[in-house]
Amino acid sequence: VNASRAALPHLKASPEGRIVNVGANGALKAAAGMGAYAAAKSGVHRLTEALAEELKTTSVTVNAVLPSIIDTPANRKDMPDADPAAWVAPADLAAVILFLASPDSRAVTGALIPVTGRV
Repeated sequence: VNASRAALPHLKASPEGRIVNVGANGALKAAAGMGAYAAAKSGVHRLTEALAEELKTTSVTVNAVLPSIIDTPANRKDMPDADPAAWVAPADLAAVILFLASPDSRAVTGALIPVTGRV
């Protein structure tokens, strides 16, 4: 919230302002033991939608990516029996974020985009 608030004057002055938030696919339907995480990420989802609505008359777009499990060393350590081949490669998540940050995404705002690999 604070980062968006601080950046908004600059984004509004830009012909192609972009906000890309990171939510979580796991917040769409919470799993057992994930209540606090899902609740926090649901807040990111609603903030994305609200800001997109508030800024729809400007050149600023607001979207979020909703990754599932990202293939990181920490996740591999925490889930040693899982199959990381099904997880989201960081480069694949970055590609979606780069699209949303680009001028090509000008028609997309308020979107919550799942990036789930094969999970």
